[in-house]
Amino acid sequence: MGREIERKFLVLGDAWRAGASGTSYVQGYLSRDVARIVRVRQAGPSAYLTIKGSAQGASRPEFEYPIPLSDAQQLMNLCLRPLVEKMRYVIRYGNKRWEVDEFHGDNRGLILAEIELSREDEPIEIPLWVGQEVSGDPRYFNSYLSEHPYTQWHSK
Repeated sequence: MGREIERKFLVLGDAWRAGASGTSYVQGYLSRDVARIVRVRQAGPSAYLTIKGSAQGASRPEFEYPIPLSDAQQLMNLCLRPLVEKMRYVIRYGNKRWEVDEFHGDNRGLILAEIELSREDEPIEIPLWVGQEVSGDPRYFNSYLSEHPYTQWHSK
């Protein structure tokens, strides 16, 4: 079974931008049920269908399959709104690969850093631009952001 072990953090400042280049992502959700999230993602010229199960700590079941870009574009029309738009930057720090997501559209203003691990208790070196950990806060899941956009958090 596929398993994702991931920690998420808020990003501080702009120091992470030095030398970073990004890829445009658009993703939509066919299901946002926490027990079975089904996502369609376009990442640059590639596309994927992803199924995720319920989170248990920092890990959860994950199955991801490449699909034709034309299929992804058609599936996006079936997705719940709004779609999640972001630029993803890959940053090497120490011996780890960090991903920084700078959100656009309805989630503009939010910047998150993620790191995937091989086990939940794996030690990591935290860059200076990494702030508060939000791994256990479901508001920072992309599926939640697609239903409750970041720009609306303070307008209620």
